[in-house]
Amino acid sequence: MRYRGKNPAKNRLRSYWVLFTVAAMLLSSCTANFTDEATRKTEAPSLGGPLNLPMIPWEGGGEYWNAFDKARDAGWSDESFFPITLWFNAIMTNEEVQYDKKLGFNTYIGLDPSTPYELFADNEAFWIGGPLNDSFTDESINWVGDFLGDEIDGRFDVATGQRMMREASDLSEGSGRFRYTNYTQIVMAQYMKAKDIETYVNDYSDVVSIDMYWYTVPFCSQLPLQHAYLFTLSESNCRTSSSYGKTIQALRERDAVDGDLQRLWQFVEILNGGPGQDADYIEEISPGQLKGAVMNSLIHEARGIVYFNQSLSGDCLAGAVVRQSQVVDNYCGKEQVEAAGEINLLIHSLAPVLNSQSYAFEFGSGLDTMLKVKGDAAYVFSMLDDSHQTGERIFAVPEQLRGKTVEVIDENRTIEPNIDGTFTDTFEHEYSYHVYKVLL
Repeated sequence: MRYRGKNPAKNRLRSYWVLFTVAAMLLSSCTANFTDEATRKTEAPSLGGPLNLPMIPWEGGGEYWNAFDKARDAGWSDESFFPITLWFNAIMTNEEVQYDKKLGFNTYIGLDPSTPYELFADNEAFWIGGPLNDSFTDESINWVGDFLGDEIDGRFDVATGQRMMREASDLSEGSGRFRYTNYTQIVMAQYMKAKDIETYVNDYSDVVSIDMYWYTVPFCSQLPLQHAYLFTLSESNCRTSSSYGKTIQALRERDAVDGDLQRLWQFVEILNGGPGQDADYIEEISPGQLKGAVMNSLIHEARGIVYFNQSLSGDCLAGAVVRQSQVVDNYCGKEQVEAAGEINLLIHSLAPVLNSQSYAFEFGSGLDTMLKVKGDAAYVFSMLDDSHQTGERIFAVPEQLRGKTVEVIDENRTIEPNIDGTFTDTFEHEYSYHVYKVLL
């Protein structure tokens, strides 16, 4: 990673917002309608599985990682594994790694160069990046991925950025590790030529993400909204969990143009996303918003979560939020860290489900949903869509599930079906979510 100044994370966010503001001014008249054909140039969905419904094109389940020797040997191809990553969180002892793991974090990006490889091997944790020191060798199985660069699309002109990406990607060739990169919101917009964006997304990596912290960055408060994203956005639905799902969906649209799908991960802030200037500070993400942002990302087929682990604005400043929650009494970010732990552990408990292929099915208006089958049960992951009108929703269900009792996972309740075979549930907040299990 290449940063400027004494505070790399702060300069990263400041440069991002300068670039974004200029681009928004230049393209304020541009609008774009989001197409649901996020899988164009892929094969048309085919009927399949026990529900005999169209299957959503995907990049594969755990077997995706079999193409990378290190990830495969480290156990990433196991269907019960799901990557949940911390961005810059110092680890120097086994106790620190175990604290993170109890909260569901299992992977790291950005650590002190003195961090010994043994901390990963001894604790079944994983590293994405370059060799931190001599303890990292070609035999280091838990060094699973190479990090090609952060926000290259936003910090360099296209020619320079793509040259850097090509060089980094070529250096990783044959390493047995997957190649991961993170981009800015530029790649889900129309601030540069589509061909250049598609090259960034498709030509260098095996795993790709976008960082856009909808709940806590100034963008949603800069009215009237000025953007050229691949989806519609309004003042009322900008600062919502649905925006995180739209980010993944837009990234999938970019990723699908070459017909070769890769893993998509999502960034979510634990406290706030900057930009590190008190005048622009909005607020910390709430525990409910954090969990909702993660869940809506999963519903839109995110295959990994990366947590932005710094707080550069406001009263709860932190260089490593999770670590400070461990060592500081009555820490100001404790509730958010606990919320991250709660949704992380839910993800791990449902990893075999999440690692299965999704069905295409419309459960009803006003809903964002994902339908999967694992074993003898169907699973429905559900939230409000971007209309975010709270209250009751009626769920139409596939024929095989009509009239059956619905278990609400992690909520200690069940729902009996309506007379017509549908079922009804309530969403209290725009970020509320429910996961349902129905026996086949």
